[in-house]
This record gives sequence, structure tokens and C-alpha cells, in this order.
Amino acid sequence: MLGLLLGFATPVAAKPGGPGLFCAEYPTAPACQGTQPACTYCHVAPPQRNTYGAALEGSLAPGKPRPLSDADFAQALPAALRAIATEDTDGDQAPNQFEIEQGSLPGDARSLPPSGVCGGGENPQFKVCQYDTRFVYRRMLSDFCGVSPTYVQVQTFLELGSEEKKRAFIDQELDRCLQSDFWRGKHGQLWKLAHPKIRPVGSIKSGEDAGQIPLADYYDDYALFAWSQTDDHDAREVLTARYFVKRSGTNPTTYTSVNTLSSQTVDAAHRAGNMTSAWTLTAFVMFTALPRNAASQMYRAYLGLDVARQEGLHSVPSEPRDYDAKGVQAEQCAACHATLDPLSYPYRNYNGISGALSNRYVPNRLELLFPNEVATLKQTPEKGVILGQPVNNLLEWAQVASNSDAFAISTVTDYWKLLIGHAPTPEENEEFVRTWQALRGPHNYRVQKMLHDLIRTEAYGAP
Repeated sequence: MLGLLLGFATPVAAKPGGPGLFCAEYPTAPACQGTQPACTYCHVAPPQRNTYGAALEGSLAPGKPRPLSDADFAQALPAALRAIATEDTDGDQAPNQFEIEQGSLPGDARSLPPSGVCGGGENPQFKVCQYDTRFVYRRMLSDFCGVSPTYVQVQTFLELGSEEKKRAFIDQELDRCLQSDFWRGKHGQLWKLAHPKIRPVGSIKSGEDAGQIPLADYYDDYALFAWSQTDDHDAREVLTARYFVKRSGTNPTTYTSVNTLSSQTVDAAHRAGNMTSAWTLTAFVMFTALPRNAASQMYRAYLGLDVARQEGLHSVPSEPRDYDAKGVQAEQCAACHATLDPLSYPYRNYNGISGALSNRYVPNRLELLFPNEVATLKQTPEKGVILGQPVNNLLEWAQVASNSDAFAISTVTDYWKLLIGHAPTPEENEEFVRTWQALRGPHNYRVQKMLHDLIRTEAYGAP
């Protein structure tokens, strides 16, 4: 929440402890379950505050001169949160504390806490507002196999009798559908899920279906993503794999891990899954000395944290250093770049487009390829910080990222949106939290096992 990050200060002064203080006051709030509050708690569009942010500002150490020091801010925030807890700042008839604890936004009248009321009337086909295995069977076949059941299939399903047998049959059919090309094949559902992560541009694609200016083959990225999401594979390897994945055949499409591909040029010692693919380096590093775009895209695509929207901010002391003299220490930039620049440093030696050295790890890249840039550029370290944790290089970046709550939350959110049609609502939050925690825990990042959990939720199975 940017209001808590910035401390309602002019000029802007970052307050990275704000989300932690908020979550200490509201430890059971959905916004604090493995993540941190979004800036939309306090803002319409930063720095413009919504009604909740304005009320909080008015209760935050009134009378003390602005900007508040970090110590004054930390001391005053808990009392300010409690002072407006019983108010209804957005006028939706729900007190702020109730909204926060239920997962809706106290500064947005359109965001309402769960009403506890479901549907209305009778439906002769399905159990409205209850988990209905017949509904799940039909929905699952459509979502995972791309077909609707025939009349005979539905009748055969109903003749199974007990709910236990029906659920077992649905699990069996899900495993069958997860082998289908509709799910895992070229341009299938998994590829659809990967689009915003890979962001393909056909005009510069190489290899199969090459464009006019063939620079890199993003089908390799889709192959590794699909591999990581299927069978008994570890979803984290989309970021940590030292290998590549080759796609072959159709109906069924198969994916095979390989040590080398002619289309990939980063050496094995410096590979970090799709973070270091030829496509990522071509499309997101390109000609850039300090690849902020590559780091922010990986942070957004695989952790669900968009720095441009003030998400996932973990300000690093003494940052941003502005090694490339881009002016990021300016007041309107520093709050985000104190997180973004340390995220970007581990990309220091990964090269984008530059002839024979394209798309590979180049030691002393900045010294070698940017000799005429500002002198401080060469001082850019390879060590960085992600989610508040120091890392020595991009491989450690990938390890911290893939083992984080944010990675599990983002992974399950992707499937929730694909299969249920929207991000988890306040009513669905309890089931959602159980699902992503199980992905991290007993399922050990196996997506196929998580999907069995997801289709058992009421969010998926209650018409």
C-alpha cells in the first residue's frame, strides 16, 4: 500500500516498514496471507489518496511536521489504523476493519465484503450454491479436454451412484485430459497461460513459424513452461532449470529435457530457466546496459508483482544508486527504483542483442560493450536484492523467487483466473489460500496435484 510505503510525505520518503506494521495490526487479513497490502488500499492512483488513505492520513501523528521520520511513522501507524477501524470511509455500509478482515477494500465503495447470500430459486439440473459433481464433470471436460460430455457420458457418470465414486472418476478424467493437446499442446491452454509471461512478437521470432527478422525462438520458452507445469515436474524449474526442453509430435505432444539446443546460447553455469532464455534476453534486455525491463518482467510474470503499480516494493537502504545516470534518484522515481534497481543488478552480465555476443552471459559485459557510457556504470554490481533478501547472482535470484510465497500465489492465481474466470474474490479467499499453501507444502510444487485441489473447491464446483 503506497500510502504506507510513502508515509503520506511530501516530498516522497519511502516507508518500507508500512506493510509489515499493517499486517501486524491485521494478521488474518487476506492481504497479509503470504503477500503484502496493495497500494489500492490507500490510493486511487498514486499519489492521489482514496477515502481510506485520506482518513488514515488525518489520524497519522496529527500535528507532527511532514515528512515524518521512519521512527515517527512506525510509532504512529498502528494507532492511526485503530483510530479509523470502525469508520466506513467508502460509504458502503461496512466498517473499515470488517472490510480489511474480509478481503475487500475500505477505500472503494465498489469493493464489498462477502454477503453470505448465494443465488436464489431452484435449478432442476444442478445444486445451486453447493458443490455439484455433475456440474464439475461437465466443466472439467470443457476446461481441460476442450469438449462437452455426450448424453451417454453424463448418464454413465450419474450411474456411478455415490459421490465418492463420482469424485474418483472426475480425478481419473482430469489426469486423462491433462495429457491432451488441448491442454499441453502447441497453442493449448498452458501456452495461453504463458502468453503474458513470454510476450511473443511474431515478427522477430526465429525457428518454427519464423518472422521477418528472426532473432530468437520463444517456442523454447513455451516448452519449458509446459514441461514445468505437467506430470510430476517441479513448477519452480521454469525459473531455475539449467536444461532446456524440446517439443515434438502432436496428439500427444511430448516435451523432453535436453542439455543443449542450437537456439539457446547461455552456458549451463549461468542458466536460470526462462529468465535467461534467448527470447528473454532478446526481448527484455535488448541493447540495455542495466536491464531493468528484464528484471521487472520476471518479477511481474512469475511472482505477480508489478513494480509500476507499486507492488512488491522492498526498498533497499542507499538505493537507488543510479549507476547508469538515468535520473532514478528523482523524488517521483526513487520509491520504486529502490526496489527495482537491486532486482536488476544480477542481470548485469546477461547480454541481449549485439552480434556474436547476443543472448549469452558475458563476463565484464558493461566494461566490454559499453565503454563510452557514464563512468559509474562499470561500478554496477552483480549482487542484488529480491524480496528483501540479498543474492549474489541471477541463479540465486531465481532460487529466492521460486521458493517464495509470491511464486506459489502467482502460480495458483494464474490457474484460478483461467479456470474460474476471475482472480480470487473475498468469498473465495479461504479456499484460495489453502490451494496455494498446499502447492508449496504437500504437493511440492507439482501443478497437476494442485489442479485436483482446485477442481474440488466450491469456487470451481458450485454452480
